[in-house]
Amino acid sequence: MAKVERFEDLVIWQLAREICNKVHQIFETTSLGSNYALRNQMDKSSGSIMDNISEGFERNGNREFIQFLRIAKASCGELRSQLYRVLDRNHINRSSFEVLYELVLLESKKKSAPLLVTCPDQSTRGQNSTNNNLEH
Repeated sequence: MAKVERFEDLVIWQLAREICNKVHQIFETTSLGSNYALRNQMDKSSGSIMDNISEGFERNGNREFIQFLRIAKASCGELRSQLYRVLDRNHINRSSFEVLYELVLLESKKKSAPLLVTCPDQSTRGQNSTNNNLEH
């Protein structure tokens, strides 16, 4: 496995970037572009995924990084909920919804793995962790 030296090396950040770009493609290719309120919410939540991963990584501490991963994971949930609204309002078809939904769900699961490995229980959460395997 390659050494992680920058947040850009993290698979979870790379996937978050892909999600952010796919969300932007929806704005450009569907009627969602004119629904500014929902568009702005989706832009913020998809950007929050990327931004919180990078900010947490730059804090240089496992405890803070874990907290920012939790925030990014919550933003994944927020974006999945917004995708349902986009689908229900016929801005995207079921196939497009499923592709992006699964990508966001995968991202959410990838963020859960380091949290579980690094923090096996509440009493040791964020303490004395040396796990640098953040590819999960």
